[in-house]
Amino acid sequence: MIGDSPVLRAALARRSHSSVTDSAPTREELLPLVAAASRVADHSSLRPWRLIEIRGSARAKLGKALGKADGSRKPSEKPFRSSLLIAVVASRKKSKVPAWEQDATAAGVAHTLSLLLDEAGWGVFWRTGELTRTKPVRKVHKLKKNEELLGWLYVGGVREKYLDARGKRPVDPNEFLTIL
Repeated sequence: MIGDSPVLRAALARRSHSSVTDSAPTREELLPLVAAASRVADHSSLRPWRLIEIRGSARAKLGKALGKADGSRKPSEKPFRSSLLIAVVASRKKSKVPAWEQDATAAGVAHTLSLLLDEAGWGVFWRTGELTRTKPVRKVHKLKKNEELLGWLYVGGVREKYLDARGKRPVDPNEFLTIL
């Protein structure tokens, strides 16, 4: 029965955590979640995405790149809002599959990974913005010409005050599911 589905319950309970603790999953804990997230719809099985773990001093490198990109020359503190950031990269392949569809697959991997992390008890929020497409940020991520940074998943522990908090207010599905 659909109403009893643990997947449905997990999706309905999901929320963004814009403030997380310093704890974070290990690489070993991430690997099975990435494997599961890779099961998203992927026309021609191109796997047009990759993820980059950013921990420790790599966050300072990213902070410097963000500061350079925004023109302030002052390192950004944003990468220090969690001890683990996961850069989401659309890694487009030469194919009949259009770029937008490959980007959608990469975004699907990111969203599915965020759901899996949330269900595993981690706090997650996805940060994007205009700086993702700047030269300094591209350079620090070592992006190739066929790649675009879609943003970062910030991952950490859920703060105690949010352990029992509800997510976003529910939507009326009738407003978003129409009939042709």
